Amino acid sequence: MPKKKSETINIALVGGGRLSTEVLEKTLFDDPQEGVSAPIVAVADPNSKAPAMVIARKLGLLTVTDYHDLYDPRHSIHLIIVLNPKGKVFEEILSTRPIHIRVLSYHVFKVFWEAIGLQELKLRDRTKEMETILNGIQDFISVITPQMEIEEVNEAFLKQMRCSREEVIGRKCYEVFKNVTERCNSEEIVCPLDEVIRNKRPTRHVMNRMNSKGTLSHFEVNVFPIWEKNGKISKFIEITRDITARLKEEEEITRRLEQMVEERTQQLEETHAKLIHKDKMASLGKLSASVVHEINNPIAGILNLIILMKRIIEEDDLKENEIEQFCQYLTLMETETRRISRIVSNLLAFSRQSKMEPKRVNINQLIEQTLVINSNLLKINGVKVEKALFVDLPDLIGSQDQLQQVMMNIVSNAAEAVEATGGGTLRIETRHSLGADKIYVTFKDSGIGIPRENFSKLFEPFFTTKKKGKGVGLGLSVAYGIVREHGGTINVASEVGKGTTFELELPREYLTKAAKP
Repeated sequence: MPKKKSETINIALVGGGRLSTEVLEKTLFDDPQEGVSAPIVAVADPNSKAPAMVIARKLGLLTVTDYHDLYDPRHSIHLIIVLNPKGKVFEEILSTRPIHIRVLSYHVFKVFWEAIGLQELKLRDRTKEMETILNGIQDFISVITPQMEIEEVNEAFLKQMRCSREEVIGRKCYEVFKNVTERCNSEEIVCPLDEVIRNKRPTRHVMNRMNSKGTLSHFEVNVFPIWEKNGKISKFIEITRDITARLKEEEEITRRLEQMVEERTQQLEETHAKLIHKDKMASLGKLSASVVHEINNPIAGILNLIILMKRIIEEDDLKENEIEQFCQYLTLMETETRRISRIVSNLLAFSRQSKMEPKRVNINQLIEQTLVINSNLLKINGVKVEKALFVDLPDLIGSQDQLQQVMMNIVSNAAEAVEATGGGTLRIETRHSLGADKIYVTFKDSGIGIPRENFSKLFEPFFTTKKKGKGVGLGLSVAYGIVREHGGTINVASEVGKGTTFELELPREYLTKAAKP
């Protein structure tokens, strides 16, 4: 749509008194509104020294002492406003004016002027109220033109910048905020005004600016555009808040929270370690009680042989056949001593707190050692062990102590589950999947089984169905963690009254890079 052409109406004032002076002082001379321009171009008064005549000459307007001169077509006068209260002047102009010149009487104009004065007074009061409100706001408020010149600021802004209004108004925003002579146009510094123009909506940024002390501070900058009717931006309202103290406080709170979390995590880790140790010692106590008979038997045999040998020596000199008998006794004593040593070594390996030390582990041998340690426990609980161990089972890379702990926990649980049924079987199988290069270990008992509703909680820490004093519910949780650390999984299948199956799936080469074969 083509732009509407402005229609110009030139106005002349007749009368050089107070009202004419007031009109000249308060009226804008060329302010197009809605396509109409109405400038005051001339003043007429018989007294050339009248106040309005003096002001008109200073403004470069046409001044005449005879209002008839305003009729001259060269002046292009369209409207004469009579500001002389004498009615004769109005009547004279009305009767003598050219037809194209309109006339507005003193009394009519005064009514309009007084109405405008009341509105001006109200607007002034309203402006004062707004100034009071803005100056009472602690945020820094500035009004910026599209040319990036600061047009208005509030008291908080001046206080923050430690400067007077005269030192800020009319200056470029980047000169005041950044103390530079060129506008912000680098990739590192984002100009919020440019972003508002580009996105055509308000924007918010956290920026670094110089504060009143000349040090760099953090500011939250919100910029709101004021739109003209033609879609252009007439002003930017920028509201800035110093958030340096808030950010420091948030950083301190974050630091303290992180410290508290770290301390609490350390406490939980220490508590968890103590509980694991407690559970392990409880398991070790049960194992110790179960292997007492295993150790007592060879010790009793060794003691009897020693007593017999001493008695023979005390009675008389050794004969040749007795020396041969002595050698048999010593061989038996050596065998029983090695048996005791093997049992004690396995117990020590299980009880000590060991770190992950990857090496080659033979799973079949580990199972045999575990069964030796638990042999008396299995015997007491009426458990018959069936083994189907893969003959050529290859070694895997892992922690022998930790994997043995997994098997100890599973075998111990199986023994207790079978005991509750009055006795039964525990079948242990091993196999190797060549394609997946994994080793599978299966423990299948004929115990009481596990209710399905407990499946999801089996490996949770502190979950247990045992009676008080029988455990703290960390055995399977620890086993799960160890198997996961080895890159494997534990699968469970169970049916109440028919038994439970645990299957370990362990990759052979998961820790090869860290291993020292």
